[in-house]
Amino acid sequence: MTACAIETANGAVGSTGFTITADGTYAARLAGDGEALFPERWTLDGPEPYAVPLPLGQPEERDAEVLPLTDGRVLIRRRVAGTHAFSLLYPTGPGTGELPLGWIESAELTLLPPSPDGVSAYALAPGAKSTAVWLVAGSAFGPELVAEVPGRCSGGVWLDRTGRMLALDRQWDDGPVKAVAVDLERGGEVTPLLQITEDSDDRLLLAEPDSGLLLIRSNAPGHGRLGWGVLGSLRPVRFPECLRLADCAVTPFAVQPGQALMPESCAVALRIDGAAGSWLGLWRPAGRRLHQLAAPDGWLAGAGLWSREGVLQLPYATGAVPCGVARIDGPTDTFVPDVTTQPEVITEPAQPECAGEEPSEGAGTPVVCKPVPLQQAPLTGRTAPD
Repeated sequence: MTACAIETANGAVGSTGFTITADGTYAARLAGDGEALFPERWTLDGPEPYAVPLPLGQPEERDAEVLPLTDGRVLIRRRVAGTHAFSLLYPTGPGTGELPLGWIESAELTLLPPSPDGVSAYALAPGAKSTAVWLVAGSAFGPELVAEVPGRCSGGVWLDRTGRMLALDRQWDDGPVKAVAVDLERGGEVTPLLQITEDSDDRLLLAEPDSGLLLIRSNAPGHGRLGWGVLGSLRPVRFPECLRLADCAVTPFAVQPGQALMPESCAVALRIDGAAGSWLGLWRPAGRRLHQLAAPDGWLAGAGLWSREGVLQLPYATGAVPCGVARIDGPTDTFVPDVTTQPEVITEPAQPECAGEEPSEGAGTPVVCKPVPLQQAPLTGRTAPD
């Protein structure tokens, strides 16, 4: 599963406020009306979803962040007198228990997506010359600084199932944004992850560890485009034409797990935002078509997770159903891998892909960008240069 996220105006990814644990068991959000906000925990792994409110003595501020853990507790970050304070919330009979964890003094700080281990939580605090990665839940002695990454970093995508490898989007001064990988078990060792061209902004939006599928946004084609690649593959990033929608923002938020060695078969869910509102897109890299569907009423837009069997679960809340999950089958595109085809190192001059159609014939060759091959990313036995 992936935490729900939307792209901001500068292309970075930010939270929509509804976050799901990596294993899909719990979720959390700030619920309530107007300024009367309170944390709310959703349980998603039972026969029916249900929500438990976790209010305290006073309403929460709108800029508070919540993040669920797999033991049922909810981490909350609050601004308190110029600092960022952290606590764990949990239901206690008719009330809410609170365990303070400590605080961090920083001008900026955001929670990273839920860690794959389910019991740790991390936060990102960018500074003038470097960005701090803090362990804010799971440490024995309060918030613990685990890495200091040179440059200004944003985003945050987990690359493995253990919570060791973290991808961040890093920028030096006013230079281009490049995705890098940070090894949290080796003191924050940094290795390049993605560079499509020297001057392009190359951000990692989502990663699926089972298959290695990566969802990327880059302006290497001349303007911001959604692309996909495979971690450790010789093949370059590709930018499907079907993911370009006029006057709409298209943001991936969930990738189907469990498709080992078959990244092209993974179903991807996308949030589409346009003048008419928000709706749903379903796509597979092998399918070459984007299926557009109406979202369920009350959808917590940008939130959802896939089952291994290819069923998309979308949380929603309405007056009649305050805690519900709609289930949608994945796209029916089929894919049979050709194991005899050797991967190519440079971009393929492939025919354009069109929404709802097979690749068209007779089109001109698209502009080709020479990428740094994705096999230079970590997780393939490579280490950072000295």
